[in-house]
Amino acid sequence: MNTRPPKAAYLIPNFFTAASIFSGVFSMVFSMESDYASAAWMIFLALVFDGLDGRVAQLTHTTSQFGVEFDSLADVIAFSAAPAVLMYNYAAHDFGRLGIIVCALFVMFGAIRLARFNVMNAKTEPSVFIGVPIPTAAVFLSITVLFLEKYALTGSFKATLMVMMMAVSLLMVSNIRYPSFKKIDRYSIHFMRTLVVFLLTASLVLLYPIEVLALLLCLYLFYGPIRAVYTIYSRHKLMR
Repeated sequence: MNTRPPKAAYLIPNFFTAASIFSGVFSMVFSMESDYASAAWMIFLALVFDGLDGRVAQLTHTTSQFGVEFDSLADVIAFSAAPAVLMYNYAAHDFGRLGIIVCALFVMFGAIRLARFNVMNAKTEPSVFIGVPIPTAAVFLSITVLFLEKYALTGSFKATLMVMMMAVSLLMVSNIRYPSFKKIDRYSIHFMRTLVVFLLTASLVLLYPIEVLALLLCLYLFYGPIRAVYTIYSRHKLMR
């Protein structure tokens, strides 16, 4: 019995991928119009669509190689180009060619990160990520812009923003491991505890969305290097 879904069903996940591209383009337009808050939120919207396309493809059994490639191209636009344009218009243009180089490196390293991910994880979802995932890097820069806009701190932190952008670019192409939350064992003894923590965190996000998201992303980004340093230290201590 042929249970293959109809061809029209393959359009559904690709629709969400296309919506992610639209969100990225709208973000760039808002950036050029100096509406930085809207530009940042559009990158968050692209993240939502990016999460939906893969889940919908799995639920409808419409995963395809075309969808994988289309998703990667969408990520380059929504999570590499759009954040770079946002950061250039928001702060990097004050640094001339240096600002252009930092933004260009973010785009290039993001593309390298995606290419490496596709090669290493062609058919399986990873339990860990090698390097910071490109959507995480993009939303980190976006939430930083939202935080600085909310508290009117932009003028004092433009140089810091450039350093942060360069740092997160390097983390994308590093070999530092980051946890993946795609696979959670709901039968695990820790599932209920995880659910409680998730609900409490979601409540805090609803109350203080920008501040809590900024804190969570910072903790996630710092987790990788701290874990790597601890691992190296532990191995060195064992070899003594």
